[in-house]
Amino acid sequence: MIDVEQLANTFASSHYEIHEVNRLVIQSRSILREFKTEKYGFLFVMRGEARMTVNGTNYELQSGSVFHAAPGMKMDSRVISETEYEYYAVFYGADKMNEEKKQDVHNALKVHFKMDQAVNPRIVELLAMLQEHAYHPGGMEKLRVKQLFLSIMVEVLMGYRQRESVTSPSEQVIEEALSYINVNYMNPLTLDELAETHGMNSKQFSYFFHKYTGFRPIDYVIHHRMERARDLLKSGHFLIRDVAISVGYPNPLYFSRVFKNKFGVSPSAYVDQLESH
Repeated sequence: MIDVEQLANTFASSHYEIHEVNRLVIQSRSILREFKTEKYGFLFVMRGEARMTVNGTNYELQSGSVFHAAPGMKMDSRVISETEYEYYAVFYGADKMNEEKKQDVHNALKVHFKMDQAVNPRIVELLAMLQEHAYHPGGMEKLRVKQLFLSIMVEVLMGYRQRESVTSPSEQVIEEALSYINVNYMNPLTLDELAETHGMNSKQFSYFFHKYTGFRPIDYVIHHRMERARDLLKSGHFLIRDVAISVGYPNPLYFSRVFKNKFGVSPSAYVDQLESH
């Protein structure tokens, strides 16, 4: 998996210049024979599909794909869609750096990689603006070009990270969900709300939550509420109806049923047991 933070840090802290920005439309079934890359570059696929081979590694590129290559790589491609293949090519380099800084950039970006996501209208808009400003002279235009390129990279990396967290979230994402529930357990919480808050649909969120915790999300909400209710009842300072409200149950009768299902006794019986001991 691509290290999004490392890639973001490289583009934020490195010195480089945008050399070319081209929009190309290739006819269906066209073949681009093998050649060697001369610069660092990104391809942003707008429509169509292509099969690309880079240093022996095959890639399938389609609408939304973002592909990166470095200098000195052997590459060929074939359009495999029945429609035209349209993409933007953005080439950049580190020509004016000292050798040490050039090497730092090369070490970070010498790889070829692909990031798949849906076509982002904002990226399309920024690419069109980048192409418009790329060939204008002057310091302000160069600054504008770098600003646009960085804006594109922010959109790409954020979109990729969000997509990856949905398809295979890390345990940290679920830890964040647990913390959210632990803080907001007294409020009405639904599966849809929890899933949306953490960037997933309900089915995905429920699956990964159960995978990492052993609980379904709403089961965990109930579990945490009941544990908190038991702690409050143990303290001996609160009425049962007040405990019910404080853990998210305005109806004390419903709270009593849930409590009994969890612990095998009603809240009032639990309090009696505590007092008898």
